[in-house]
Amino acid sequence: MSNLFTRIKKTISADIHEMLDEKEQKNPIAALNQYLRECEKEVEKVRKLVERQYLLKEQFTREYNEARQLADKRKYQVEIASRAGEIELMQFAINEQTQFEERSQRLKNSLEQASIHLQELEQKYGEMKHKLKDMHIRQMELMGRENITRANYRMSQMLDGNSFTGKIDTRFDEMDRYIDRLEHQANSQYHRHTIDSRIAQLEKQLKNEESHSISE
Repeated sequence: MSNLFTRIKKTISADIHEMLDEKEQKNPIAALNQYLRECEKEVEKVRKLVERQYLLKEQFTREYNEARQLADKRKYQVEIASRAGEIELMQFAINEQTQFEERSQRLKNSLEQASIHLQELEQKYGEMKHKLKDMHIRQMELMGRENITRANYRMSQMLDGNSFTGKIDTRFDEMDRYIDRLEHQANSQYHRHTIDSRIAQLEKQLKNEESHSISE
Protein backbone atom coordinates (compact mmCIF):
# COMPACT_ATOMS: atom_id res chain seq x y z
CA MET A 1 0.00 0.00 0.00
CA SER A 2 2.81 2.41 0.87
CA ASN A 3 4.47 1.70 -2.49
CA LEU A 4 1.21 2.54 -4.22
CA PHE A 5 0.95 5.86 -2.40
CA THR A 6 4.59 6.57 -3.22
CA ARG A 7 3.98 5.98 -6.93
CA ILE A 8 0.87 8.16 -6.87
CA LYS A 9 2.79 10.92 -5.09
CA LYS A 10 5.62 10.76 -7.62
CA THR A 11 3.16 10.83 -10.52
CA ILE A 12 1.33 13.85 -9.15
CA SER A 13 4.63 15.59 -8.42
CA ALA A 14 5.84 14.95 -11.97
CA ASP A 15 2.60 16.35 -13.40
CA ILE A 16 2.92 19.48 -11.25
CA HIS A 17 6.53 20.03 -12.32
CA GLU A 18 5.52 19.58 -15.95
CA MET A 19 2.76 22.16 -15.56
CA LEU A 20 5.17 24.57 -13.90
CA ASP A 21 7.70 24.07 -16.70
CA GLU A 22 5.02 24.82 -19.30
CA LYS A 23 3.93 27.90 -17.36
CA GLU A 24 7.51 29.09 -17.09
CA GLN A 25 7.97 28.76 -20.84
CA LYS A 26 4.78 30.76 -21.44
CA ASN A 27 5.45 33.47 -18.86
CA PRO A 28 9.00 33.52 -17.42
CA ILE A 29 8.28 36.71 -15.44
CA ALA A 30 5.47 34.96 -13.56
CA ALA A 31 7.77 32.00 -12.89
CA LEU A 32 10.45 34.39 -11.60
CA ASN A 33 7.94 36.04 -9.26
CA GLN A 34 6.94 32.64 -7.92
CA TYR A 35 10.60 31.72 -7.38
CA LEU A 36 11.20 34.95 -5.47
CA ARG A 37 8.18 34.27 -3.27
CA GLU A 38 9.64 30.86 -2.44
CA CYS A 39 12.99 32.50 -1.63
CA GLU A 40 11.25 34.98 0.65
CA LYS A 41 9.63 32.08 2.50
CA GLU A 42 13.03 30.41 2.96
CA VAL A 43 14.58 33.64 4.24
CA GLU A 44 11.70 34.01 6.70
CA LYS A 45 12.28 30.45 7.92
CA VAL A 46 15.95 31.20 8.50
CA ARG A 47 15.02 34.41 10.34
CA LYS A 48 12.88 32.41 12.74
CA LEU A 49 15.74 29.93 13.25
CA VAL A 50 18.09 32.81 14.06
CA GLU A 51 15.61 34.16 16.61
CA ARG A 52 15.26 30.70 18.12
CA GLN A 53 19.05 30.39 18.36
CA TYR A 54 19.14 33.75 20.18
CA LEU A 55 16.65 32.42 22.69
CA LEU A 56 18.63 29.21 23.14
CA LYS A 57 21.81 31.18 23.74
CA GLU A 58 20.08 33.34 26.33
CA GLN A 59 18.68 30.25 28.02
CA PHE A 60 22.10 28.57 28.09
CA THR A 61 23.54 31.78 29.54
CA ARG A 62 20.97 31.87 32.34
CA GLU A 63 21.43 28.20 33.14
CA TYR A 64 25.22 28.52 33.13
CA ASN A 65 25.17 31.56 35.43
CA GLU A 66 22.81 29.79 37.80
CA ALA A 67 24.95 26.61 37.90
CA ARG A 68 28.11 28.70 38.37
CA GLN A 69 26.57 30.62 41.25
CA LEU A 70 25.37 27.42 42.94
CA ALA A 71 28.81 25.82 42.51
CA ASP A 72 30.48 28.85 44.11
CA LYS A 73 27.88 28.81 46.88
CA ARG A 74 28.52 25.14 47.65
CA LYS A 75 32.27 25.76 47.60
CA TYR A 76 31.88 28.43 50.24
CA GLN A 77 29.62 26.12 52.25
CA VAL A 78 32.27 23.38 52.10
CA GLU A 79 34.76 25.74 53.72
CA ILE A 80 32.27 26.70 56.44
CA ALA A 81 31.35 23.07 57.20
CA SER A 82 35.05 22.09 57.24
CA ARG A 83 35.96 24.85 59.69
CA ALA A 84 33.00 23.83 61.87
CA GLY A 85 33.98 20.17 61.80
CA GLU A 86 30.68 19.12 60.20
CA ILE A 87 32.09 16.28 58.10
CA GLU A 88 28.76 14.90 56.91
CA LEU A 89 27.48 18.33 55.90
CA MET A 90 30.80 19.10 54.28
CA GLN A 91 30.65 15.91 52.23
CA PHE A 92 27.13 16.74 51.07
CA ALA A 93 28.24 20.22 50.03
CA ILE A 94 31.25 18.73 48.19
CA ASN A 95 28.97 16.38 46.23
CA GLU A 96 26.65 19.26 45.37
CA GLN A 97 29.58 21.45 44.35
CA THR A 98 30.91 18.70 42.08
CA GLN A 99 27.55 18.29 40.36
CA PHE A 100 27.15 22.02 39.84
CA GLU A 101 30.75 22.31 38.58
CA GLU A 102 30.13 19.55 36.04
CA ARG A 103 26.82 21.10 35.03
CA SER A 104 28.32 24.55 34.65
CA GLN A 105 31.15 23.17 32.52
CA ARG A 106 28.66 21.32 30.33
CA LEU A 107 26.52 24.44 30.00
CA LYS A 108 29.61 26.51 29.24
CA ASN A 109 30.48 24.18 26.36
CA SER A 110 26.89 24.28 25.11
CA LEU A 111 26.87 28.06 25.36
CA GLU A 112 30.07 28.30 23.33
CA GLN A 113 28.63 26.01 20.66
CA ALA A 114 25.36 27.95 20.62
CA SER A 115 27.30 31.20 20.17
CA ILE A 116 29.29 29.74 17.28
CA HIS A 117 26.15 28.40 15.61
CA LEU A 118 24.40 31.73 16.12
CA GLN A 119 27.27 33.57 14.48
CA GLU A 120 27.17 31.18 11.53
CA LEU A 121 23.40 31.55 11.19
CA GLU A 122 23.63 35.34 11.36
CA GLN A 123 26.27 35.37 8.65
CA LYS A 124 24.30 33.08 6.35
CA TYR A 125 21.10 34.95 7.09
CA GLY A 126 22.79 38.21 6.14
CA GLU A 127 24.04 36.67 2.91
CA MET A 128 20.55 35.38 2.11
CA LYS A 129 19.02 38.83 2.69
CA HIS A 130 21.59 40.47 0.41
CA LYS A 131 21.03 37.80 -2.22
CA LEU A 132 17.26 38.23 -2.01
CA LYS A 133 17.64 42.01 -2.27
CA ASP A 134 19.81 41.62 -5.37
CA MET A 135 17.20 39.30 -6.90
CA HIS A 136 14.44 41.83 -6.22
CA ILE A 137 16.50 44.55 -7.90
CA ARG A 138 17.11 42.23 -10.84
CA GLN A 139 13.38 41.50 -10.91
CA MET A 140 12.56 45.21 -11.12
CA GLU A 141 15.10 45.63 -13.91
CA LEU A 142 13.54 42.79 -15.90
CA MET A 143 10.02 44.09 -15.26
CA GLY A 144 11.14 47.51 -16.47
CA ARG A 145 12.56 46.00 -19.64
CA GLU A 146 9.37 44.00 -20.16
CA ASN A 147 7.21 47.07 -19.64
CA ILE A 148 9.22 49.15 -22.12
CA THR A 149 9.16 46.32 -24.64
CA ARG A 150 5.39 45.92 -24.35
CA ALA A 151 4.84 49.68 -24.60
CA ASN A 152 7.06 49.94 -27.69
CA TYR A 153 5.26 46.98 -29.24
CA ARG A 154 1.85 48.57 -28.65
CA MET A 155 2.98 51.92 -30.03
CA SER A 156 4.60 50.27 -33.03
CA GLN A 157 1.36 48.47 -33.77
CA MET A 158 -0.51 51.76 -33.79
CA LEU A 159 2.06 53.91 -35.54
CA ASP A 160 3.61 51.45 -37.98
CA GLY A 161 1.35 48.45 -38.07
CA ASN A 162 -0.59 48.09 -41.34
CA SER A 163 -3.11 45.85 -39.66
CA PHE A 164 -4.05 48.41 -37.00
CA THR A 165 -4.05 51.28 -39.52
CA GLY A 166 -6.10 49.22 -41.93
CA LYS A 167 -8.74 48.58 -39.27
CA ILE A 168 -8.95 52.30 -38.46
CA ASP A 169 -9.21 53.22 -42.14
CA THR A 170 -11.96 50.65 -42.56
CA ARG A 171 -13.88 52.19 -39.66
CA PHE A 172 -13.56 55.68 -41.16
CA ASP A 173 -14.68 54.41 -44.58
CA GLU A 174 -17.71 52.79 -43.01
CA MET A 175 -18.52 56.04 -41.19
CA ASP A 176 -18.15 58.02 -44.44
CA ARG A 177 -20.53 55.67 -46.26
CA TYR A 178 -23.01 55.83 -43.39
CA ILE A 179 -23.00 59.64 -43.38
CA ASP A 180 -23.34 59.65 -47.19
CA ARG A 181 -26.44 57.47 -46.92
CA LEU A 182 -27.92 59.77 -44.28
CA GLU A 183 -27.22 62.84 -46.42
CA HIS A 184 -28.73 61.16 -49.47
CA GLN A 185 -31.85 60.21 -47.53
CA ALA A 186 -32.17 63.71 -46.10
CA ASN A 187 -31.72 65.34 -49.50
CA SER A 188 -34.19 62.99 -51.12
CA GLN A 189 -36.79 63.71 -48.48
CA TYR A 190 -36.13 67.46 -48.84
CA HIS A 191 -36.49 67.35 -52.61
CA ARG A 192 -39.64 65.26 -52.40
CA HIS A 193 -41.09 67.70 -49.91
CA THR A 194 -40.08 70.66 -52.10
CA ILE A 195 -41.54 69.12 -55.26
CA ASP A 196 -44.78 68.23 -53.52
CA SER A 197 -45.13 71.76 -52.20
CA ARG A 198 -44.37 73.29 -55.60
CA ILE A 199 -46.83 71.02 -57.44
CA ALA A 200 -49.51 71.77 -54.87
CA GLN A 201 -48.90 75.48 -55.32
CA LEU A 202 -49.06 75.21 -59.14
CA GLU A 203 -52.18 73.09 -58.90
CA LYS A 204 -53.86 75.73 -56.71
CA GLN A 205 -52.74 78.49 -59.06
CA LEU A 206 -54.19 76.68 -62.11
CA LYS A 207 -57.47 76.13 -60.35
CA ASN A 208 -57.66 79.79 -59.49
CA GLU A 209 -56.97 80.79 -63.09
CA GLU A 210 -59.57 78.34 -64.44
CA SER A 211 -62.14 79.64 -61.95
CA HIS A 212 -61.39 83.21 -62.93
CA SER A 213 -61.81 82.40 -66.65
CA ILE A 214 -65.19 80.76 -66.14
CA SER A 215 -66.48 83.71 -64.17
CA GLU A 216 -65.63 86.06 -67.05
